Amino acid sequence: MNTVRLFLFDDRRARRWAPFTLTRPAGEILYGCLTLRERAESVFGAVCAGHVSRSALRGFDEVGGAPTVKLEDIGTHGTRILLSSRAAPKLGSVAVPDQASRLILDGETVGWILPDGVALPSELWLRDPDAAPTDLGEAFALQGTLLGRPWDLVTSNAACILEDVATLWGEADDAPDVIRVGEGAISLGIGAEIEPGVHVDTRGGPVRLAEGVRVEGPARLTGPLFVGSGTRILGGHVGTSSIGPTCVVRGEVADSILLGFVNKAHDGYIGHALLGRWVNLGAYTTNSDLKNNYRPVRVWTPEGDVDTGLMKVGCFLGDHVKTGIGTVINTGTVIGAGSNVFGGTMPPGAVPPFSWGSGSDLRDHDRDKFLSTAGLAMGRRGQELTAGVRRILEEAWDAKAGPRASGP
Repeated sequence: MNTVRLFLFDDRRARRWAPFTLTRPAGEILYGCLTLRERAESVFGAVCAGHVSRSALRGFDEVGGAPTVKLEDIGTHGTRILLSSRAAPKLGSVAVPDQASRLILDGETVGWILPDGVALPSELWLRDPDAAPTDLGEAFALQGTLLGRPWDLVTSNAACILEDVATLWGEADDAPDVIRVGEGAISLGIGAEIEPGVHVDTRGGPVRLAEGVRVEGPARLTGPLFVGSGTRILGGHVGTSSIGPTCVVRGEVADSILLGFVNKAHDGYIGHALLGRWVNLGAYTTNSDLKNNYRPVRVWTPEGDVDTGLMKVGCFLGDHVKTGIGTVINTGTVIGAGSNVFGGTMPPGAVPPFSWGSGSDLRDHDRDKFLSTAGLAMGRRGQELTAGVRRILEEAWDAKAGPRASGP
């Protein structure tokens, strides 16, 4: 029997999706109702055997995710599907062809299907930066979206939720006794609960609450909205967003993506934002997502500042970022993984990873104290700082920290 193995690879652009791919493969980022990895697994009907990413992410062993692998681990045995982690194919099964094929999305080659014995192509974004793109195999078109920058996930996320819910849960309507506006579906996973007094507005799209979600009143949910398993919404206005598993959310969240295990247990506004895992927001933490002059927002990237061409862009917070009480975050701000910003003074538009301080007075977060705190925070949610992720965080600190004085 021919085995089919699926691999996701981070191309040169995905590897620069700051601040997220410093600590995780791009395929482990939430988009719509699924991570990019889960989306590929659903489309091709195969479990992801691994991510081909930066060498600094070797050993990635986050619970529930796929590991990282080397190119040589892919080999030539069996059918192999290689897909760019920036590709978000539309859900629906794909019949994998028997012959070598190039996967095409939005007019670009985003991967290959390689039959048994066929070697890996020496393609631009896999190995040799000087290699010309290969024409290996017949073109095989995919429907969906090819994501360019982190803000592309945010701007197209609501539409993705609409399609995902229709495909995964159809028109099933499990509407409880809530105050309801609109005819869109309210879909509840096993054990999901909405308390009396909650308003649900489905005029713009459906609301899907995964297994074990609890929504406490008073709150207002606005679709399209996806809330991951085990998350608690403690009140406020939450809508047009994807919220990953085991988050705690209160206040206002709009047009945003929270990857998972985010603690926003207090009031404050988060809008048009992308938050990594294990982010902890102090009470009244608020981000701006619109400039006073209504001009397009510029965002820092590893290649320099980029004009997004968008009027509404919030913030981008890496894994394990923490904010103090009353923190205000400016439009388009990027805060690197492991940073702790506080003091009520707005941080700069680009905060280096593992920063500690107030405003522009930033030092290096003490590595051992950061790791101890990360382990304690994860333990409170029944999770463990695995050896592989710990090593990734240590190496990221060693590579990015150093020029500033150390903080507590």
